[in-house]
Amino acid sequence: MADTVTIQRAGLATVQDLGRFGRSRYGLPVNGALDQHSARVANVLCGNDEGAPLIEITALDFGCTPSTDVLVAVTGAPADLTVDGVARPRWEPVSVRSGQTIRITGIRLGIRVYLAVLGSLNAPMLQGSCAPDTILGFGHTLSDGDEVGLRTPCPPLDHPHFSLPLFRLKAPVPRFHDSCATIDVTDGPDRAEFGDTAERLFRSPYTVSAQSNHIGLRLGGDVPRRVATGEVLSRGVPVGAVEVPAGDELLVLHRGRGVTAGYPVLAVVTATGLSALGQVRPGQSLRFRRRSISEAVTAHRAQRHAVDALKARVRTVFEALRIPVPP
Repeated sequence: MADTVTIQRAGLATVQDLGRFGRSRYGLPVNGALDQHSARVANVLCGNDEGAPLIEITALDFGCTPSTDVLVAVTGAPADLTVDGVARPRWEPVSVRSGQTIRITGIRLGIRVYLAVLGSLNAPMLQGSCAPDTILGFGHTLSDGDEVGLRTPCPPLDHPHFSLPLFRLKAPVPRFHDSCATIDVTDGPDRAEFGDTAERLFRSPYTVSAQSNHIGLRLGGDVPRRVATGEVLSRGVPVGAVEVPAGDELLVLHRGRGVTAGYPVLAVVTATGLSALGQVRPGQSLRFRRRSISEAVTAHRAQRHAVDALKARVRTVFEALRIPVPP
């Protein structure tokens, strides 16, 4: 019998990876985990490839039970993690015995939590990714009672060392915001078309609408006004484009966005800003912070360096404990 993880309480959870890259030319959105940094770190802590399938848990409580001993890691927004009722650390590897129940409850200061398992999870693939695509009807939200197979059998694990401070791996944990999040952006291609009103983007907070989702966020606030009068032709738009349609809302395109649009693009969220954007909640406020291309690249490189350094620490610990990692 294949090793599985049985979903006891699904809430709003899906099996995700980092997305479907290089397919925009065919009209396919990239999709994938909305907080890419947290998803990467969860997999790295389990010794997996950064892009391996894992579970993205949104807003609601979640519970599951493995049929075999597993090593897991939980990252993302602050939440309470227990194994058979015993509190366990987040942003660290956690050993779980067969039949024990993993519960993630009380998600706060953000909206998404990531659960990775050593050896990764089995999931249907489309164009090289398991990321759900709501437009194509691919993938599905997990339901109570679902069984998710393990891609690679997990070796027997019984390492009390993971409870010792010696093996704290110092994962790069981002800041999570109780009230107003700060999202970094660079200038968009149409900034000049907004004249002096472009500065409104940085002067006051915006409120996230309940109509926001993985395709894009709707933001209410002091919206800049386009002063140019020419037509905007439909063209390719990046993930993170801050669009200004006629009306009282901004649109910020996220990973499920269509690949073309016809609204003026005032700004573009940076790579690090996109992960932060993946954690904002309906009703929450956020502010945009203007960054140069150089500053955005430097921040992205620093975040990548932190993940690479974590990989090295994980490799050292796994070798010391003789924990085999997936091929």
